[in-house]
Amino acid sequence: MEFDLKGQTAFVTGATSGLGRRFAKTLSEAGASVAIAGRRVERLQTLKTEIESAGRKCAAVLLDVTDVASIPRALDQAEAALGPIGILVNNAGVNVQGMVADQTTTDFDTVMNTNLRGPFLLATEMGRRMIARKQGGKIINIASIGSFRVLPGLTAYCISKAALAMMTQCLAREWVRHDIAVNAICPGYIETELNGGWFKSEKGQAQIKSFPRRRLMDEKDLDGMLLLLASDASRAINGALLTIDDAQSL
Repeated sequence: MEFDLKGQTAFVTGATSGLGRRFAKTLSEAGASVAIAGRRVERLQTLKTEIESAGRKCAAVLLDVTDVASIPRALDQAEAALGPIGILVNNAGVNVQGMVADQTTTDFDTVMNTNLRGPFLLATEMGRRMIARKQGGKIINIASIGSFRVLPGLTAYCISKAALAMMTQCLAREWVRHDIAVNAICPGYIETELNGGWFKSEKGQAQIKSFPRRRLMDEKDLDGMLLLLASDASRAINGALLTIDDAQSL
């Protein structure tokens, strides 16, 4: 099945690297106009150039999801450039690795503000706009296998992703009659800037060997699910928490 997103506008957070960068390019290649949002302006501009050089429309938007006031400004800027947003990909996230006894309240707040509070505020602001337009839309939250199981050394991260999964289902239930689908992709381990150092370490290599397939996932492994949830082919999928982990959690 091919997914055609021509005429759609998507907004992707955390688009300066890793999964967010991949998501933006994947959606644009399927025909969507894409607003890329993040804090590192130079990286946004580089990605914008790449997308536009392929003949697609793109807008780069400065956004820190922990800054409440910046959220409506960023959405306003994106919609002014590309038109009404019909697809929100809540991807921005961080982790603070280590044992709980060694972490501070600042560490905890950093993770929760970025991984949960920011996505909640973005989703609710986007939901209000979709409801006002009466055109529905798609909200795709990027959770984790840590939503359902303990990932050692990542307690705050797992708490935030478990809450994000429940938020997904609550919003899906509340907005279902407005034709707004809210779903979450729950990936397994993929090497990114957040964890690259760990997986190059001796302990990280040992963890990889403990997975059933003795490997990490690749960013491209999420392409199909992302496009499915962003397209009309997912009209009956709402409130779903969709695990894609290469059997890592088995």
